Amino acid sequence: QVQLVESGGGLVQPGGSLRLSCAASGSIFSIYTMGWYRQAPGKQRELVATITSRSSTDYADSVKGRFTISRDNAKNTVYLQMNSLKPEDTADYYCNADILTNRYEKNVYWGQGTQVTVSA
Repeated sequence: QVQLVESGGGLVQPGGSLRLSCAASGSIFSIYTMGWYRQAPGKQRELVATITSRSSTDYADSVKGRFTISRDNAKNTVYLQMNSLKPEDTADYYCNADILTNRYEKNVYWGQGTQVTVSA
């Protein structure tokens, strides 16, 4: 089985910073694109950022210039550095990964989520 575990969420003041981590483990042949998504109460889940296996990145317009996604392939881990946080960044953050579990099976996996609250 494959597991994705997020960590690093918490309460932070507006303008502050937070770094999220997500480690993949289990039956992994290779990992393609990894990403971060977020969902605020009563709202749809939205894409925050993605990063390919060769570290090409893409960001939602709302976080460009403030958030940075990165990955450590040796550790099967993706990170999200969040700076200049705003109250509207408050949400549950989920990581996902497009994983080849063997030579024939490729699926998208999701973590359990970590809460980020931005408030004075």
